Amino acid sequence: MSTAPIQVDFFYGIGSRYSYLASTQIAALERDTGCRVNWRPLFSGKLIAMTGTNPFAGKSVSTQYLRGYREKDAARWAAYLGVPYLEPPAEFIHDPAVPNKLALACTAAALMGDAAAMSRRLFSMVFAEPGPDASDESLAMRAQEAGYDRSAFLDALNGPETAAALEATTREAHDRGAFGVPTFFIGDELFWGNDRLVLVRDCLTAGSHDM
Repeated sequence: MSTAPIQVDFFYGIGSRYSYLASTQIAALERDTGCRVNWRPLFSGKLIAMTGTNPFAGKSVSTQYLRGYREKDAARWAAYLGVPYLEPPAEFIHDPAVPNKLALACTAAALMGDAAAMSRRLFSMVFAEPGPDASDESLAMRAQEAGYDRSAFLDALNGPETAAALEATTREAHDRGAFGVPTFFIGDELFWGNDRLVLVRDCLTAGSHDM
């Protein structure tokens, strides 16, 4: 008798370098372990605000949070993983309105059936293509390229149900203990960071996950 694949919840933000890096490894994780990854887009700025502590605000509490270091670190990871990487313009990913809009776009896709294709397309736009654009027209074009109905996507993008669904996802992530992105859950087990994917893989293959 076959059993259902183990579900891994993947909470991520499109404007997050490390979420992008993690996203490039999802297909291999599913192929190699037989798990099913549930793509859960959110606005990481809101999630961090919910924790009451923002390591990016004011004077950096650690060198690892300095922008220059994180840019170099992400580029090194991309080279190690063999994936493309372009640092997006600072004004693009550091304007809170932009990552929130990208999260809404992925949430709209989720409400239309599946967030994965749209998320992969937007990750590519932000971190692998020059001149990323978060306008409605640009997002609709990417949605169409990813196989979504353009008109239905635009309706969903600006609909109140999409904003409510994004808020609910962010709240769920916080309530489950997430404090940043990317975060993976196997049952109640939390793994934070693209570098923890090796531990996610080990948990899945060792059978040590919570059933």
